[in-house]
Amino acid sequence: MSIKDLLLKPTDLPYDYEEWEKLPFSERTKKVCQAWAMQGFGAPRFAVLFYSLKIAFYVWLWTVFCSYSTELGSTDTIGEWWISLEALGKALTWTILIEVLGFGGASGPLTGRYNPPFGGITYWLIPGTIKSPLFSVMGDKRNVIDILLYAALLYFLVTACIAPAITPEVVLPIIILLPLIGLLDTQIFLAARADVWYPALFVFLFPDDIGGALKVVWFSVWFWAAFSKLTPTFTSVVAVMISNSPFLNFKWLKRMMFKSYPEDLRMSKTATYVAHFGTVVEFSLPILLITGTFLGWSLETMFYCLIGMTAFHFFIFINFPMGVPMEWNVIMVYGGWVLFGFNPEFLPTDVTSLSIIALFFIWFIVFTILGNFFPKYISFLLSMRYYAGTWPYSVWLFKKGTKMEKLEPNIKKTSADMRVQLRMFYDEKTTNSVFSRMIAFRMMHLPGRALQDLIPKTVGNIDDYYWFDGENIAGEVIGWNFGDGHLHQEKLLASVQKRCNFERGELRVIMVESPQLHNGRLHWRIHDAHDGLKDEGYAYIKDLKKKMPWPTEW
Repeated sequence: MSIKDLLLKPTDLPYDYEEWEKLPFSERTKKVCQAWAMQGFGAPRFAVLFYSLKIAFYVWLWTVFCSYSTELGSTDTIGEWWISLEALGKALTWTILIEVLGFGGASGPLTGRYNPPFGGITYWLIPGTIKSPLFSVMGDKRNVIDILLYAALLYFLVTACIAPAITPEVVLPIIILLPLIGLLDTQIFLAARADVWYPALFVFLFPDDIGGALKVVWFSVWFWAAFSKLTPTFTSVVAVMISNSPFLNFKWLKRMMFKSYPEDLRMSKTATYVAHFGTVVEFSLPILLITGTFLGWSLETMFYCLIGMTAFHFFIFINFPMGVPMEWNVIMVYGGWVLFGFNPEFLPTDVTSLSIIALFFIWFIVFTILGNFFPKYISFLLSMRYYAGTWPYSVWLFKKGTKMEKLEPNIKKTSADMRVQLRMFYDEKTTNSVFSRMIAFRMMHLPGRALQDLIPKTVGNIDDYYWFDGENIAGEVIGWNFGDGHLHQEKLLASVQKRCNFERGELRVIMVESPQLHNGRLHWRIHDAHDGLKDEGYAYIKDLKKKMPWPTEW
């Protein structure tokens, strides 16, 4: 095997693709879901290398930026300064910068990006690309003002990274620009991971409150991330994630996630126990850390809790979750050690700034509660429903022969159709094999099983259409995708239709909202690009738990 094949060759499907393609859709779905259970996405070894090198680059450049600070120093003395709030501040500004450039989460092959491996800046500095304003009346075409504001954000983030110190004067322009840009283009605001890093950076406006306030931020993110997993959908996430892990590649472990592989791929009791154990860990360790902060526990006791939290994030890391939020996992671990391990003197109760208290109330109480009970109004990121299977999604069904014909010449973008990107590396058969796995990714998660009832309502014959996950469409059309289906639902469909003018029946889109916390209800809509809303209704998680990942009644 050549070096190229060793690095780039994806895992072969356990069946012949050409024979698979001739089967009815229900049989195709069954086979590709069975393949996912053992192989996951089947990403090539290069994917692991890509993300490993990216994280190494991320950490290395953080040390470079720290060397500009008068309080810190070079890597030769890193043992003396890495635990300081100034070093954490540099990590924050650099993390926001790498995210808004498009190089952070939502980059690389596990997000459907092969060439180029990122969107972000290649869209957001280009006039005429599609943007996602908070209010539709603001227009969906990127203009000079949008570009100048985004360029200004990049400038001030770079300035902060190389500044002698993270001071209020350095931080203030970023704090002003991010929500302003968010009004004009929500995707840039979300890409900055403003759900976490905006309040974290905001506290640097108040030097006396930084340490205590950052402890509130870290605890809140951990707490609500654990809270989001109080749902049956998380069990399916655990099974899908372990199936996809390049490091936990043990068939006996993967089989244990399902009731009876390969014929019954509903979640097993083992998968439920693993999910519950992870939720308990994610709940208990942050509570112990914040409790230890107030009670003045010994450093040794706090270190044990931090080792547990590090192991928890490491487990997520090695599973390479789709969306690949690697930088997030790294900085959450780093910040946890800095704040709770080496700076015990900072207490959340010492925070006196009313501005911080007000912002935290909105961010960590209002947004999260509204997002859990009324998810259609709040991004799943601002709701902090992280990778718990509680994200909205969409599936775009293009009549064969229409997508390339209409999207390519009419929409300004730098990323090609995912199939075109794959053909740069693989032959047609391999390309189609890789692309087919996207069906399994969606159907293996509990909310995706609603599609079994929705597809027959949407199109007469699914074989007349190409299936594209909304995540791939968002990545291709607007340059960023990270599990937030709100970015590729009605608003994006209207923007696409305005430019492409699909005829009746040429493009149908199924849109499914996040399940509501109190009743497990998912609001679904079916749209025709030309005619608009065709049907809507509700699905319930309690019913979806009974379904296989593939249709059994067609």
